[in-house]
Amino acid sequence: MKSSASTVVIGAGAVGSSIAYNLARMGAGDVALVEREFVAWGSTGRCAAGVREQWGTETNCRLAMRSIRIFENLEEELQYGGDIEFKQKGYLILAYTEREWDQFRKNVGLQNSLGIPSKRITPEEARDIVPVLNAQGLLGATFCPEDGHCNPFQVTAAYAEAAQRLGVEINRYTKVTGLIKKGDRVAGVRTDRGDIEAETVICAAGPYSQIIGEMAGVALPNYAERHQILVTEPVEPFQDPMVISFSRRFYCQQTPHGSFIMGMGDPNEPKSYDIGQSWQFLEEVTRVACDILPPLRQVCLVRQWSGLYDMTPDAQPVLGPVPGVEGLFIASGFSGHGLMLAPVTGVLLAEMVLGMPASTDVSMLDVGRFERGDLVMEPSVV
Repeated sequence: MKSSASTVVIGAGAVGSSIAYNLARMGAGDVALVEREFVAWGSTGRCAAGVREQWGTETNCRLAMRSIRIFENLEEELQYGGDIEFKQKGYLILAYTEREWDQFRKNVGLQNSLGIPSKRITPEEARDIVPVLNAQGLLGATFCPEDGHCNPFQVTAAYAEAAQRLGVEINRYTKVTGLIKKGDRVAGVRTDRGDIEAETVICAAGPYSQIIGEMAGVALPNYAERHQILVTEPVEPFQDPMVISFSRRFYCQQTPHGSFIMGMGDPNEPKSYDIGQSWQFLEEVTRVACDILPPLRQVCLVRQWSGLYDMTPDAQPVLGPVPGVEGLFIASGFSGHGLMLAPVTGVLLAEMVLGMPASTDVSMLDVGRFERGDLVMEPSVV
């Protein structure tokens, strides 16, 4: 393991691997990536892998648009020999209440103004897209054909392999135990395998970012929250888009393999690092799934698992330098959407570290917004 580097990136999920690659691509010098387990071990490897442009804030719309353009050509850019399984079969977002139907009107107006080809559709049109959909109680839906999903392990492996070819050292099974500080700046990281001195440290540790912040004497607003997922046996394809409902806290997609992956948010889930599973989730998610998509009653379950959302109070990420700790940057708090925003995040963090002009303005996503009370609430999350 290197004893020094120009930049150390903490966390080898999709976000951290993208940052490391883009730093190396843009000439940042020696870059070391440190991961407590293996590549895509954390939230990335436990996610449902959806990618969408249908957001309720302009910043998220712009970030998602850029990420999708990158996803469309990612295998070629990274010279990846595998398949990231990026399929653009759309997101069908269901509205069951007048409140969210009105919100969807605002969302689609914003999205269309930015060039996103989303549209509001009737229940009948929603059934044309997903014929097995139960439209009872449905007021309408939105659909964007550019949305889709990908394979999180393949995406992260593609970034990690490309980063290594550019000279990035990836230190797996290396736990960060502290940060080296000299006065009011970071000077590297301490790990259970030795120290790495560095002028710049980037925290992309997902739900563990709050712990890294504490090492620097910084109270980050991030907190970990368990989200559970269910997967079925593979069956013949009968659903192309991701089907999602914010009011019912539900999402479901059929993968290229044929399995259905589905999950639900729980408003009563406590802040914790618990990644166990519960029978209550199994019971509730299957009930809602079979109500919205009745043919799922005939599909066998295989297993369930859980992962951690890296939450913030406004469900928006924290991107940028940390005031008062020179050399420390944060790229976390994605609130369940890190994979889909990872491609553009890597570009933006590399630009910040290298002092380049920002290609997309994310100044409103700085960590100081919580102390100022300038939260940027995202209405479209499960």
